Amino acid sequence: MSFPRCALWWARLAAGRPAGQRAAGCSALRVPGALARVPASAAASSSASGGSKAPNTSLFVPLTVKPQGPSADGDVGAELTRPLDKNEVKKILDKFYKRKEIQKLAADYGLDARLFHQAFISFRNYIMQSHSLDVDIHIVLNDITFSAAHVDDLFPFFLRHAKQIFPVLECKDDLRKISDLRIPPNWYPEARAIRRKIVFHSGPTNSGKTYHAIQRYLSAKSGVYCGPLKLLAHEIFEKSNAAGVPCDLVTGEERVTVGQDGKQAAHVSCTVEMCSVSTPWLCAEEVHLCGESAAIDLVTELMYTTGEEVEVHNYERLTPISVLDHALGSLDNLRPGDCIVCFSKNDIYSVSRQIEIRGLESAVIYGSLPPGTKLAQAKKFNDPNDPCKILVATDAIGMGLNLSIRRIIFYSLLKPSINEKGEKEIEPITTSQALQIAGRAGRFSSRFKEGEVTTMNREDLSLLKEILNRPVEPIKAAGLHPTAEQIEMFAYHLPDTTLSNLIDIFVDFSQVDGQYFVCNMDDFKFSAELIQHIPLSLRVRYVFCTAPINKKQPFVCSSLLQFARQYSRNEPLTFAWLRRYIKWPLLPPKNIKELMDLEAIHDVLDLYLWLSYRFMDMFPDASLIRDLQKELDGIIQEGVHNITKLIKISETQKLLNLESLSPGSQSRLSGTLKGQARRTRGTRVVGNKAAEPPNPDVGGLPLTSRLVQQGLLTADMLRQLEKEWLMRQTEAGKEKAESGTYVKGTRRKKKETDSD
Repeated sequence: MSFPRCALWWARLAAGRPAGQRAAGCSALRVPGALARVPASAAASSSASGGSKAPNTSLFVPLTVKPQGPSADGDVGAELTRPLDKNEVKKILDKFYKRKEIQKLAADYGLDARLFHQAFISFRNYIMQSHSLDVDIHIVLNDITFSAAHVDDLFPFFLRHAKQIFPVLECKDDLRKISDLRIPPNWYPEARAIRRKIVFHSGPTNSGKTYHAIQRYLSAKSGVYCGPLKLLAHEIFEKSNAAGVPCDLVTGEERVTVGQDGKQAAHVSCTVEMCSVSTPWLCAEEVHLCGESAAIDLVTELMYTTGEEVEVHNYERLTPISVLDHALGSLDNLRPGDCIVCFSKNDIYSVSRQIEIRGLESAVIYGSLPPGTKLAQAKKFNDPNDPCKILVATDAIGMGLNLSIRRIIFYSLLKPSINEKGEKEIEPITTSQALQIAGRAGRFSSRFKEGEVTTMNREDLSLLKEILNRPVEPIKAAGLHPTAEQIEMFAYHLPDTTLSNLIDIFVDFSQVDGQYFVCNMDDFKFSAELIQHIPLSLRVRYVFCTAPINKKQPFVCSSLLQFARQYSRNEPLTFAWLRRYIKWPLLPPKNIKELMDLEAIHDVLDLYLWLSYRFMDMFPDASLIRDLQKELDGIIQEGVHNITKLIKISETQKLLNLESLSPGSQSRLSGTLKGQARRTRGTRVVGNKAAEPPNPDVGGLPLTSRLVQQGLLTADMLRQLEKEWLMRQTEAGKEKAESGTYVKGTRRKKKETDSD
């Protein structure tokens, strides 16, 4: 039996968002938005925000009110009374500021001590610097001077001025209504008008939950699949069409219609932020969600508010997986089907290089690689006829790639993260993350029917077991994101406020139920501040700020800025313009830095395509750019295929520059080398591949050159190299002292040479 409509939401509830995919996380979802793990304290604060909390006045940025210049009608107030004595006026204002009664009255109108002080400074400057004042305030000041009025009579004029520089004070009630995010179910009356069936497929990785949900999706008359990644959307798009179910593809950067007449297919596979909330899919009679059991309670509670019940299907893992009692210890112990998981690019490069030294081939997968390159590397690793038997990857493999892995090896258990304050922290991975990554080993569809998990270093193994044995913390709340319409309404009341400041005020004023929280808006605010000086309409500015960019890549950030600037000038960004901008044609990378530059350019082309579907007139050449991006993907694939050579060349360039470094630079570099030595702990110098004999032509060269020729870089050699640098530094100092040059630590210089 098939249902008329079916919606499938792939809720990656445990893995979090990948870098550069912030829009997919929650930015376009407006009910139950993104589900996320939040501490109990955060959930409590969200619940508490449902009341009329006091606003955070530090977010109120004062506007400038210019003093009045000479009036064309003259100073009417002075004509009716007399010109004001500025010295007397200053005394009156100072007395006004010091009165406790005035400060208390101001607080009743929302002016805390900080706002009161700022408002008074602006008010005083306005009065003291204006050539002529309005008649009413001029008369009151004159009356106070002659004791015909009280200093407190200035308060209405002060309050009027305060509301000019802090317009939030005038419209607080309206802003609270606009930012009221309580009861999200009421936002969708069409969905509430029908009785829906909600099916939650719960289980660990490799349990078949996605398979069963997809089968239901394919059997429905119409449906939409929503995934967190482009790769997953592409996978379902291909599977659906291969199964004879016509399916279109919709991602932020791509639209593919399979019908020859261009008509939309009954099934659509999309990234989650691209799901249209105006089509019948969201109001589908049947909605399927896939995730782990930690989300069941929250989803059930959310559906209770909509008057719907959740049908839970629990699944067990299809293949066994075991945590080994011994660590890998050395890369010499690698076996075919092994995957080493690292949490930094530097570790990826280091491990790949060491594997190559041992005469083995490895595939490489990390987050910033283009999707095509990731798939190519996955295919290379999965191919039993390919000599590549080892995979080196980040936790990006936990986000749905189909990989034939026998054993997962955690190179480290520490992962950088960003806390609630935006600060970088390095902490052990969570249980959910560990399970997600470990679960990639021994999958049902791979040639390895049993999976194994261990660590690189023996001291990490006990911690891994502890992490995996911890219960998974339940998901506390779902994330909500302000819509463009809500921000526009805020801007109507606060027309002179920057978009970044509008977001801050919105989040501060927002009210949510305990089951929800407002999503982190730091990335949005970063883009807003980046393009703030460019003249754009608010709606256009909002769209640019939701564009998914990696703010750690300077070229991508500067490209967003350049695209916005071109748009503001009404100058279309054509294919020819973009080719010049990225300096096409591009060559294969010669080192790691050039590879990273190409990855950034690929992201810029992604950004162009993303914007082209929002502003077709200004970004008119999407099809040409897509062809260009495919060509670039091939260049990057070539670079990644030769990544160990690029790493070797990069090391060569660094080492060849050592001899030209100043002693101070050499000293600083030694600290870096010690860090590299620590990362190579637990490994031997040479495993399956014997060290190459020294080249007789270079036998007299220093250690740095011998390392370059042999392609070896180890902890022992680094220590020896450090000693060599210190010896050179000492010898160089002696030679300089004997030759009459400056000696470190003294200002004297020998003059015998000059006299000669």
